[in-house]
Amino acid sequence: MKILTEIHRSSGIDTAGKTVHRTAVRAVILRGRELLMVHSTSVGDYKFPGGGVDLGESHEQALARELREECGASLLGVDGELGAVIEYDFAEEKEFDVFKMTSHYYCCRVGDGFGTQNLDDYEKDLGFKPVWIPIEAALQQNKTLLNSHNAPEWLKREVFMLEYLQNS
Repeated sequence: MKILTEIHRSSGIDTAGKTVHRTAVRAVILRGRELLMVHSTSVGDYKFPGGGVDLGESHEQALARELREECGASLLGVDGELGAVIEYDFAEEKEFDVFKMTSHYYCCRVGDGFGTQNLDDYEKDLGFKPVWIPIEAALQQNKTLLNSHNAPEWLKREVFMLEYLQNS
C-alpha cells in the first residue's frame, strides 16, 4: 500500500498516543474526465463513494456495498489500488487519544445507471446524490468550501485526492 499523504484534521494531535483505527475504502470511477462522486445537496461538497470496512469484509466487498448504498450502483470490477490517505484526529472515545483512519482508494468500474440508494440517516440529512462531474468542477467547489463553518471532516482528504487525480 502506497501512502499518498497524511492529514491532521486538528492541530496538536499526539499520533503516538493510544489509537483507535478505522479502515475505509473509496471508489475512483472515471468516465473520460468525469468522476462518479457523491454530492451533498445540503452542504454542496463532492466526495468519493465509499466508507468503513465492516468486520470480516474484504475491501472489494466493502466497495460493492458502499457503491450500492450511496449510489445505487453495481461494482463490475476493481482495477487496482491508487494508494491510501491517512487522517488523524482526536478520538471521541475517552479511552483513546487518537483517531486514525486509513482510506484506500481503488480504481473501479460500475454498471450503467443508478438504482435505489440505501443511505444512513446522516447521509439522508446531507442529501447525498450520485453525480458525474468533471474533476476540475468538483475540485473547485470543494476548495471553496474548505474554510466554511460547515465544511465536512472529509473535505481536506477529498481535495487532496481530486488534485492528485487532476495531476495524474
